[in-house]
Amino acid sequence: MQTSQLSNLPDHEFNQAMQMIEAEDIRVEDKVEMLMQIGMGIQQKPKNPQQLINAVQLYDAALKLCPKHETLIIARLEARKGTAYQAIPDNSPDYLLKARAQYEVALPTLNEQGLAEEVAEVEMNLGLVLQTLANFNKVPVTQCITAYQRSLKVFDRHKYPTEFAILHNNLATAFLSIPMQDERAKMREALAVQSFEAALEVINLIDHPSEYAMLQNNLGNALQYVSSSHPVENNLRALDAYDEALKVRNADDTPLEYANTIANKANCLRNLPDDMEKSDTGNTGHLLQARQLYREAQQIFNQYGETAKADAIQEMLQEVEQDLGTGQAGSRNGKGFGETRI
Repeated sequence: MQTSQLSNLPDHEFNQAMQMIEAEDIRVEDKVEMLMQIGMGIQQKPKNPQQLINAVQLYDAALKLCPKHETLIIARLEARKGTAYQAIPDNSPDYLLKARAQYEVALPTLNEQGLAEEVAEVEMNLGLVLQTLANFNKVPVTQCITAYQRSLKVFDRHKYPTEFAILHNNLATAFLSIPMQDERAKMREALAVQSFEAALEVINLIDHPSEYAMLQNNLGNALQYVSSSHPVENNLRALDAYDEALKVRNADDTPLEYANTIANKANCLRNLPDDMEKSDTGNTGHLLQARQLYREAQQIFNQYGETAKADAIQEMLQEVEQDLGTGQAGSRNGKGFGETRI
């Protein structure tokens, strides 16, 4: 099969599926199953947003055909439709709000009739949708924390280590996103660090390199920004975490993730003295390293259209130049680049 044919394969499957709806020699139940399977197949490796919209249309067609008494199948279709909405890239919260609605429609029936694992998967997806909606100020971040905690009742560390780790990562990033303005702030910071460390107990570099790197990146951020009477020790631990992430991440294979981590590492270096034994002698060496890492990260962010991140890096570079003028940085808190995943 030629490359051009391969690239159009999901669209071809979509057209075939829509034609199949009219076929009289196929049972309704089989049509519903086939529509759902084709929709899920399109979602696995979509080439463009339109293919995800096609998947939504397939789930809608299946829902229209599905007998009303098949309530569990309907709930599963609603949940799958939610995952398609969730995956559509958009700068607005519109598709995320639609995804949330789908999950909330599906969950009551799934809780009554479905498997515990599929309920937990929907709760995990709902948690990430709510966490992203919190960034749009559409919901309180505590809603996503509650969804993740419900999912963790099923996805434990022994039977589902990958899901357990991802949930703890997302839970920790949610804790850290809550404004640190009340008396429980330090507790949330401690819970975030504990969550990252719990996830890393079941995720290792060899078997789960991508998840391992994400967790180490985010653990570094938590250690770097946590309120502590031992900031130097925390920053040194954070550097170790970033270096662990960089065992996996590189500019060729994972450019954006790599840029996140080296920018975070630069933030950390800015706040460390060159000589740990003589903190009053300045940190020009670390500032120069930070500048180099910032420049590399900014170039990557610009290359891939991440303009907000590139602009944030520009502000940090300006601060570094100011600090280099004195050879001594004050306590600077650059923007940390954390990551969530489902």
